[in-house]
Amino acid sequence: MNGARGEAAVVLGGARRRVCLTLGALAEIETGLGVDGLAAVAERMKTLSARDLMVVLAAVLRGGGDEAADVSAVDPREAAVAVAQAFAAASSGQAGG
Repeated sequence: MNGARGEAAVVLGGARRRVCLTLGALAEIETGLGVDGLAAVAERMKTLSARDLMVVLAAVLRGGGDEAADVSAVDPREAAVAVAQAFAAASSGQAGG
């Protein structure tokens, strides 16, 4: 994992995976959630639906290099933790690098 890049290791379904909130992931999240801008993403993140959570998780998995990110069978609690870790790692990576 490259913490300076904002990557985080997460466990989904017993498998270790990498998540990263890249610019591409942010753009994918904006599109998937139907919002414009980081402020709108932040506001929407406060009340994610299950579909929204799948959109965000898939985007941060792809940001971490998992191009075939199938999140349909992921436990919702694991998904929420993984998304939170991706955003936290992005904040830490910016502060540290």
